Amino acid sequence: MNSAPARSYLFVPGNRADRFAKACASGADRVIVDLEDAVGPNEKNSARDTLAGWLSIRQPVLVRINAADTPWFADDLALCKLPGVAGAILPKAERVDIVARVAGALHEEASLVLLIETARGMADALVLARAPRVERLAFGSLDFQLDLGIEGDDDELLSFRSQLVLTSRLAGIAAPIDGVTTSIGDSDRLRAETTRARRLGFGAKLCIHPGQVAIVNAAFAPRDEEIAWAKRVLEAARASEGAAVKVDGKMVDRPVILRAEAIVREAEARSATPPPAGI
Repeated sequence: MNSAPARSYLFVPGNRADRFAKACASGADRVIVDLEDAVGPNEKNSARDTLAGWLSIRQPVLVRINAADTPWFADDLALCKLPGVAGAILPKAERVDIVARVAGALHEEASLVLLIETARGMADALVLARAPRVERLAFGSLDFQLDLGIEGDDDELLSFRSQLVLTSRLAGIAAPIDGVTTSIGDSDRLRAETTRARRLGFGAKLCIHPGQVAIVNAAFAPRDEEIAWAKRVLEAARASEGAAVKVDGKMVDRPVILRAEAIVREAEARSATPPPAGI
């Protein structure tokens, strides 16, 4: 598994076994086999059985299970115990007892990502994020808009996106995952929305097509100019031996140094780790 923070989470329909391996070879940091929205009611059981037969520890995947109030929830949880399941994505996360039930069903090394998709989930996000085994929150922006009757995905959701970033920090978990960009062929829009997510403090983004992965990965990775700036800051700080110093005409203080250290650390982690085979 890549030791650097995951940037891209790629959905693949749970009823399309022919796409599983392709998704794992897409370059996505995490692959999510979707048993929920992507699979119709009549195919839920067969999709789960197909996934169970395909799972392999050589290509571990995350699984988006069906919600707790559906008839498929219990069987989906049983699937999550199998080798090859790297973790679960819980849709419409709202209740701590359900989060605890899912966490208890996972094997020891598996992670849990909570999709915040409703008003109640957003209101209780901090409590949910502090539950055991929760690795990250993800913003289910489309369902959230529907639940609250919001039109638009930009300023209309700004406060909610910022709330998820703050909540994740308070809970001590990784930066949240932003919602999908539905315009599959619009690279400019995808790049703009991913850049917006990064500027707001998100650490990753959900993808719905392999063609989105490279753009998302690049947008969340340190840019060459950022790495060069960070190295200049660290060199200047070492040379100053604690004295005040300027880099590129700006004062360097402790927060700036910590930011530079984080950039260099992430760049080194990514360069030292080969591309993921599965997640």
